[in-house]
Amino acid sequence: MQASARLDHLVVLAATLEAGAQWCEATLGLTPGPGGQHALMGTHNRLFSIASARYPQAYFEIIAIDPQAAVPARPRWFDMDDLALRESINRQGPRLIHFVARVPDARAAVSALGALGLDRGEVLQASRPTASGLLQWQITVRSDGQRLLEGGLPTLIQWGPSHPAQAMAESGITLQELVVAHPQADTLDAAYQAIGLDGVRLRTGPARLSARLLTRHGPIEIHS
Repeated sequence: MQASARLDHLVVLAATLEAGAQWCEATLGLTPGPGGQHALMGTHNRLFSIASARYPQAYFEIIAIDPQAAVPARPRWFDMDDLALRESINRQGPRLIHFVARVPDARAAVSALGALGLDRGEVLQASRPTASGLLQWQITVRSDGQRLLEGGLPTLIQWGPSHPAQAMAESGITLQELVVAHPQADTLDAAYQAIGLDGVRLRTGPARLSARLLTRHGPIEIHS
């Protein structure tokens, strides 16, 4: 398949959005920008740009369960209802857990993964209001909410008419590289090739996501 999938955003899970913002300030020296609420999943987020020449339009998402939202009828995305993951985040603080890849045709990409025996989930319609209008997208979410392969298999997103990064100012932080390590690196390599994912380095080893960021104070790495 011709290269068509690109890294869209990194996902950092926090016990609360306030804890996520404090972690961001302490770790990256940046107060994250505003995000919004996801009524579909009962979550909310804060965002900032990490776009670079290698990762155009890439951004950083800090996400948490919204205590003011209704409990969704289905498991939340990104394993956010997994008790072991939630307890780990409560004990250790916010952590990189996943990444999302944007694709031109989410259903075609899901089909390509399905041919490899990887069930990326159904394609859901989602949206949230913003100051400039309704932001709309299609996103893959499994019925059990699982990320798969410890977060190494990206969730897929297909944006509507606008992309959130278009409204983000430069943050002074850019993504230099994302490295995904996993015992089943061959499976992930086949999956990345199936969707034409470019810009993510794979290696065989214990499951871990590592993002190298360049900040105003120098390079920083964050890990899952």
